[in-house]
Amino acid sequence: MQKHDNKSKLTKFKLTTLAAGLMLASGTLSAQEEDTRAIAERLVDEHFQNSTLSREEQIEELMWFAEAAEPFSGMDIQTVAEGLTTHVYESEVLAEAFSELTGINLTHNIIGEGDVVDTMQNQMQSGNSIYDGFVNDTDAIGTHIRYGTTINLSEAMENEWADYTLPTLDLDDFIGLQYGTGPDGSLFQLPTQQFANLYWFRHDWFQREDFQAQFREIYGYDLGVPTNWTAYEDIAEFFSEHVGEIDGTTVYGHMDYGRRDPSLGWRFHDSWLSMAGMGSPGVPSGNPVDDWGIRVNEDSQPVGASVSRGGATNSPASVFAMQKAVDWLRDFAPPEAQGMTFGEAGPVPSQGHIAQQIFWYTAFTADMTDPEVAVTDDEGNPLWRMAPSPTGPYWEEGMKVGYQDVGAWTFFDSTPEDRRTAAWLFGQFTVSKTVSLEKLLHGLTPIRESDIFSEQMTEMAPKLGGLVEFYRSPNESNWTPTGTNVPDYPRMAPLWWQNLAPVMSGEDTPQEGLDKLAADMDSTMNRLARANVFDSYAPMLNEERDPQYWLDQEGAPKAKLDNEMPQGTTVPYDEMMEAWMEAGTR
Repeated sequence: MQKHDNKSKLTKFKLTTLAAGLMLASGTLSAQEEDTRAIAERLVDEHFQNSTLSREEQIEELMWFAEAAEPFSGMDIQTVAEGLTTHVYESEVLAEAFSELTGINLTHNIIGEGDVVDTMQNQMQSGNSIYDGFVNDTDAIGTHIRYGTTINLSEAMENEWADYTLPTLDLDDFIGLQYGTGPDGSLFQLPTQQFANLYWFRHDWFQREDFQAQFREIYGYDLGVPTNWTAYEDIAEFFSEHVGEIDGTTVYGHMDYGRRDPSLGWRFHDSWLSMAGMGSPGVPSGNPVDDWGIRVNEDSQPVGASVSRGGATNSPASVFAMQKAVDWLRDFAPPEAQGMTFGEAGPVPSQGHIAQQIFWYTAFTADMTDPEVAVTDDEGNPLWRMAPSPTGPYWEEGMKVGYQDVGAWTFFDSTPEDRRTAAWLFGQFTVSKTVSLEKLLHGLTPIRESDIFSEQMTEMAPKLGGLVEFYRSPNESNWTPTGTNVPDYPRMAPLWWQNLAPVMSGEDTPQEGLDKLAADMDSTMNRLARANVFDSYAPMLNEERDPQYWLDQEGAPKAKLDNEMPQGTTVPYDEMMEAWMEAGTR
């Protein structure tokens, strides 16, 4: 990934702020500048006391925003994001602070995630400017690089936004910049929040000597953090069937959800098949076969999702992954989980009767640390921990390990330039070092390495169950969003829940559901290619041939293994975290 050099801008910024400081010392600041500085000082003292910058550096950064925004003062600007805690903080605190500082009347709207995607798609297709700036998941990067309607941020920062790009933005400090970057190295989306899916478990239960002895007697190895899917299944069975009840409460060894709903799609296209080992090695996205099972050629053109075209969406590894999702939900989760959505299932582990969850989003960390929930002790310390999710039997070294959700600022050419420039200023404000650490402390969705390694996060680490250790390890980069292989995320994402909901309910077998999904993906890509809607990297599907041809080739799609459930393996939590902390030492 190319480095983003802002040295000349930074030098100019330092000279400007040095001059401002000298003017302040000599009492020559204008009345307007004095007013602006007073606002900046108050904002820092009231809202942004936690920062990796010094107080004076924060004030200087805020004064840059005020000066840069002068041409847009008085404008009404509308931006939009989904309802995560981080974005609510941006809406309720940062938007108001930005408006007061700059004179731009900024409204940061909070709507549902699906509504964000639908509105974005509407704006891209119609050419109408609905919002001036979007926080859109980088899962849509494949869409943004192809349609020619998304602003190329790398080009804009060098041209029309040269004077409106924060000199202290420090792009190299961002941990997820690669996820909003196209194959040619151009940045299309600027991260503003990030969270991963990890393994979650009741550390206090796993530490009980009676459970350890019982597990060892039944399964022949130690109860610990599972490193493969066999061990996860053994632990799920152990708590559901052999433990069954703790302190008078029925307990379950697994948690998931299965209701026919768009959120069921997130459950599976957010790397579930890849965690089983369906795709190719390569980070952030398997090459040539990604975590959706889509194969691309050397020119980044999708050539198929079906095994018959060289894809892996309906491959043996995918069938195995879906069968396990069905079995575990049926056998080891609370009965009501089958009828739950993502939002309904998310808080369930905090109720105190779930032993582990293989696919748990760190966005729920804040809720899990509430002293009132059943999974913290009397002092508010977590009784649970998070760890890397176990990988399936088809997984191989060099593959991504899991999923990260990265919400990122995204802008479109359908928005008038002055309006999107004003929105660009707000986007930068929400990720600036002046505010980013305070935002992290509120939402626990980090985007900057400097914040992750801050003293404040070191102090919070014991309360966060492994979140800080995860993000401080270089292994964190193996958890990645959907990559550039997916040519139209808004159109193709719904295909997952529509085809896999019948699998979860038992109407279709995993093979039947995945065959339909792969065929629908191929059909959609072929239709879009024929419609000539793409500006670049258009699909060019391979001709269908006997699937065995592709299964006989090296790599994905992979032939069915003789033994898909090898011996279970675990690792002690403390030993695993020691290795992670050692890897993360700088």
